Amino acid sequence: MLFINEGALLKVGMKENILSFTSEELKSVFKQKYNQPSYRAVQVFGWLYKDISSFDEMQNVPKKLRENLTRDFFNGQMGIFQSHRSHDGTEKFLLKCQDDNIIEAVKMEYHHGTSVCISTQVGCEMGCIFCASGREGLVRNLSAGEMIGQILAIQKHAKKRISNIVLMGAGEPLQNFIEVQKFLELVHDPKGLNVGYRHITLSTCGLVPEIYNLAELNLPITLAISLHSPSDIERSRIMPINRKYPLKDLIYACLAYTKKTKRRITFEYALIKGKNDTIADAEALIKLIKPVSGHVNLIPINTTDTKLQAPDLQWVQNFNEFLNSHGQNATIRRNMGSDINAACGQLRWQYLKKSE
Repeated sequence: MLFINEGALLKVGMKENILSFTSEELKSVFKQKYNQPSYRAVQVFGWLYKDISSFDEMQNVPKKLRENLTRDFFNGQMGIFQSHRSHDGTEKFLLKCQDDNIIEAVKMEYHHGTSVCISTQVGCEMGCIFCASGREGLVRNLSAGEMIGQILAIQKHAKKRISNIVLMGAGEPLQNFIEVQKFLELVHDPKGLNVGYRHITLSTCGLVPEIYNLAELNLPITLAISLHSPSDIERSRIMPINRKYPLKDLIYACLAYTKKTKRRITFEYALIKGKNDTIADAEALIKLIKPVSGHVNLIPINTTDTKLQAPDLQWVQNFNEFLNSHGQNATIRRNMGSDINAACGQLRWQYLKKSE
């Protein structure tokens, strides 16, 4: 029997996902439910982020308390259902939630550390034409604990600390605002994973009201805007969300965000042959984002089973050089994991199709 709260899986049966609780929330629970002092909650919170599989492994926690925790909570750690490793070291994972839903995450190795790209929803309803995540629609939101669970599972598998986090997997993070906000608090906690805000990137397709709400949190994370076209007509074809929040509204929200946070925004731009890759598109892109002074991250689109294709590499380089030579800072994202379907949603979609 499942108990669903705002689309996020917080309970299974009568047990709650303990990874969704902040240390302060655990202190309150321990006092009210177990008549335990605050330091016990701090002990347990710290154990949650170590390589353990059950509450019984919390060696300095009294046996009775461990029994109560086992009765009332599940530890939230996810099982890796499938893993695929690329020749470049990138690993793509299918992870199983407590309700048997399957989600994706990716581990990437860089010279500056190990990064993970995690999902914030099961599926997606944004409908971007180049993304496989939304082909089966939105199932539900993920809880903050389920987001943490992805990182812990990959960290355990990799046997190394995750130093950078990208919320750019399946789902639209800002559509799951409350749980994502809580996730950011949890992952930043020094007693937990202790990942600095400046090592976290949140990507959105452009939910304007939520960008304003995120700005009010004033967190020094990196905001990435999935832009993909400087034209309202073409962007609406590529990304249906543009019909609700057109470019003018999006740019105003970006300006408000940078003014409030003093953080530079990254504009993700997937180059699609014949859609958004002309010099005229480059000129329009420069003009559009000039007031925001953001960085452009060019992404040659991953080929899926759609008819969309990336321009050839020389043209991608030409597009990049044009932007930089006209005063717009831009770089080309390194293509990682293409041989293991590491683009968002591909692996899960293939699994679901095979399971039909």
